[in-house]
Amino acid sequence: MPRRPHHNVYVVELSMAVLRERKFLRCNPGYIEGKPCVYVGMTGLDPDVRFDKHKAGIQANRFVMLYGLRLLPDLYEGFNPMRYDDAVEREIEIGIDLRSAGFGVWQA
Repeated sequence: MPRRPHHNVYVVELSMAVLRERKFLRCNPGYIEGKPCVYVGMTGLDPDVRFDKHKAGIQANRFVMLYGLRLLPDLYEGFNPMRYDDAVEREIEIGIDLRSAGFGVWQA
């Protein structure tokens, strides 16, 4: 019996202070000033729980831990939940779409 889809993609709004990070800027040469900066990830957990873990420093991405403001469910919740392979692909697609719109994007 196949497992029920339980993976989720999520998008976290990052503070504009992340733009002081050279590594972030190097990975976003097409960033348009004034556009949001975000982290795009995927998880087997509920996105709210995963965000809380980032902020608490548990298996955290440094940029989310330091600069994470809030989840942006309008950018992802219509996709969730999904199978693992689909979540991997969707995470990449969301990152590409947001970068092409001028967002600053970080993905692990």
